[in-house]
Amino acid sequence: MARSNSFNKREIEKQKQQKKKEKLKKKEERKQQGTSSFEDMIAYVDANGVIIDTPPEPIQEEEKIELEDIEISVPRKEVSEEAGDPEGRVDFYDETRGFGFIREGNSVIKYFFHKSNAEHGIAEGDLVTYRLERGPKGMNAVDVKIIQ
Repeated sequence: MARSNSFNKREIEKQKQQKKKEKLKKKEERKQQGTSSFEDMIAYVDANGVIIDTPPEPIQEEEKIELEDIEISVPRKEVSEEAGDPEGRVDFYDETRGFGFIREGNSVIKYFFHKSNAEHGIAEGDLVTYRLERGPKGMNAVDVKIIQ
């Protein structure tokens, strides 16, 4: 014969109550035992990131850095007045659209220029001199002249 549902429910409820009592008993035992001190619970991390139970050795004081020695920005590029206008090569030029780019010397820096700021007859690959002006989207080359 099968057991009735009410009997199963009572048994399950008794088991739950028994588990709660055991859990509470274990909790009380842990409270009574406790730890000897807070120091026993502390873990330390050494210089290599390994967890250890002893305090690490004190670190020797390193060189002090003064606040004035810290540079927060990139230093401005110094343009010497003696050199005159910079030289570059026309890297790209589109006659129909009327603009191009000049690559500065041997570097990867490119500057935009418009045909209204360049000599007539300029083409890709020409060596040119130019002046730089700040435009709405960065530095632009103006007074672009072909080197002869």
